[in-house]
Amino acid sequence: MKFVRLAASLKEKIEPVYLVEGEEIYFREHAVKSIREACKLTQPLLNDVRVEGETLKGDRLFSFRDELFALPFFDEKRLVRVYDFYPTEKEWESALKGYAEKPCPSTVLVIVNGGKKANAADLKKKSGVTHVDCGREDEETLARWLFTLMRREGLSPDADAAGLMVKYCACDAARMKKETEKLKALLGEGGRVTRGVVEEQVAKDAEYKIYELTQAASRGNYAVFSEILSDLLDKGYDESSALSALTSHFKTLSEVAKMRGSDAEIGKTLGIKPYAVQKNRELVSRLGRERTESLYRELYALGCGMRSGQCTKSAALKAAVAKIFFG
Repeated sequence: MKFVRLAASLKEKIEPVYLVEGEEIYFREHAVKSIREACKLTQPLLNDVRVEGETLKGDRLFSFRDELFALPFFDEKRLVRVYDFYPTEKEWESALKGYAEKPCPSTVLVIVNGGKKANAADLKKKSGVTHVDCGREDEETLARWLFTLMRREGLSPDADAAGLMVKYCACDAARMKKETEKLKALLGEGGRVTRGVVEEQVAKDAEYKIYELTQAASRGNYAVFSEILSDLLDKGYDESSALSALTSHFKTLSEVAKMRGSDAEIGKTLGIKPYAVQKNRELVSRLGRERTESLYRELYALGCGMRSGQCTKSAALKAAVAKIFFG
């Protein structure tokens, strides 16, 4: 299941074995916290056990399996959290397969992993294991989650404000949580979170600034482009990275200009959202197909010249800006 569905599922039933897996640290930590709270432990010192996965090798793995049948003290459940546990297929089959299929009813085993590792068993496919996906979510899902989070924190968010905050935070859930706490401190209980509040109070992630930079470039808005670029460079953003971002943007526009089909079909081919295809088509219409393709070729050539030593990265970026706005 997706992380966002975990809370609802815990109200119905606590599963005996969980795999909490994904690169989103905040989601992993919150998933473990939610499972822990659902267990309602009154004696955490006795019934909340943490184990490092790297220690579970050889005989220790089998003794660990036997320890899972230990009964809780003065609680209904005993929680066992195992972090960074990547058993091989053989280790899982010999030591834990039988337990996962017939677990101790009073033990809740939670395996917490950041991602996958080569030669490790694919635990999410194992019988008896409930997989909690803590990977990065799409913007729409995160906006719904953030909206609920802000409501839970006592704020009154506008739907478009939540969506903008997701973009500003580059889909980083931990950062969204911190920004929500900051807004609560600023606005107080029941404070309304509008789009304007987000624009004023939430710092933009560099990734979102790059998005704004490329949009200003394709719209021919030199004043906005210059302001964003200057801010990025002042904060240490590399000139070659800025040129690469611009080149990638015009490459996508060039591909959209050449392709035929619906927004959904093109989006599936390019790996972007249909809405993004629609917006890119609008930009191509404004620039013209020939101008779009020409800019991509010229920016790509400048990048090649920079990498081969024909010009400095500063000179290459300045030449790119000249071609985009004055070429």
